[in-house]
Amino acid sequence: MAFGMRGHDLCSKRSFEDFCKAVKDLGVDQVQLAFKKSITDIGFDPGMYSPGLGRYLRNTLDEYGVHVAVLGCYINPTNPIESKRQAEVAKFIEHLKYARAIGADMVGTETGRFDPKLKHNPATYTEAGYQLLLKSMREIVSAAEKLGVIVGVEGVATHTLYSPEMMLRFLRDIDSPNVEVILDPINLLDEKNYKNQDKIIDRAFELYGDKISVMHIKDFKLEDGILKFEHVGDGLFNYETTLRNLKFKKPHITMLLECSTPERYHSDCAYLQKLYDEIEE
Repeated sequence: MAFGMRGHDLCSKRSFEDFCKAVKDLGVDQVQLAFKKSITDIGFDPGMYSPGLGRYLRNTLDEYGVHVAVLGCYINPTNPIESKRQAEVAKFIEHLKYARAIGADMVGTETGRFDPKLKHNPATYTEAGYQLLLKSMREIVSAAEKLGVIVGVEGVATHTLYSPEMMLRFLRDIDSPNVEVILDPINLLDEKNYKNQDKIIDRAFELYGDKISVMHIKDFKLEDGILKFEHVGDGLFNYETTLRNLKFKKPHITMLLECSTPERYHSDCAYLQKLYDEIEE
C-alpha cells in the first residue's frame, strides 16, 4: 500500500508553501488536500482559477515532493435548492481544472443528502434524491471527460449512495471511465449494520472492486449507541477483510489515513502494514 494522510489532519491551516513544507517535514509524500480546510493565503472561490495559479501550485508541490492523491471538494450534489445545487456543481467543475494543473489523481466527493443543510433526511434514500444526484454528477462527469480528469465518488451509509448496491447502480447509470470509487469501508457502516461489516466490505469489492482506486481508513466505536470514528486500531473494525481484498486485488493502492495525527501517523502506517504483511492466501 502507498500511505498518505488528509492535509487538515496533518497540520493547522496555513499558507500553501508552509503547508507543503509541513507535509515534507512529517515524511508524508501524498495527501488528500481540501483547499479551504488547509490553505489561508489563496482564495479558491469559483472564478479564481487561472493557469498561472495552477502552475504556481504545481511548482510548489513539486519543490517539496508532495503529491495530491485526492483533491477534496466535498459538495452536496443532492441539495434540493436548485440555485445552491448549481453552485455546488460549479465549484466542483472548477476543482477539476485545479486537479489537472497540479497532477492530482482525482477530485473527490461524497454524495450528499437531500437537505439544504446536509442534515439527516429520509428523502435522501428516495428515488427523487438519487435522480438529483445523478443529474448533478452527469454535469460534473461531462466536464471531467472533456478535461481528462477522474471524479472520485465516496459512498456513505447516511448519504444518497448508502450501500454497495446503490454505488453499483450509480456506476452503471453514469457509465463513464472518468468515475472511480474512493472506498472508506467504515463510512458504509452504521449502528444497525456494523456487525455485518465483513459481508458489506466483501460485497463492495465483489460489485465494483475494479473501480476502487483510493482507500480511506480509520476505525470506529459505539458510544451510547452512536457510531463514532476512532484512531486506527483503537476500535471495533476488522481490518483483515479489507486488507485481504486489497492485497490480492488492488496492489499498491493509495491508503489515506483519517483520524490520524502527526504524532500517530507513522505508527498507524506501521500497524496497518504489519497486518497487511501477515495476510496469506
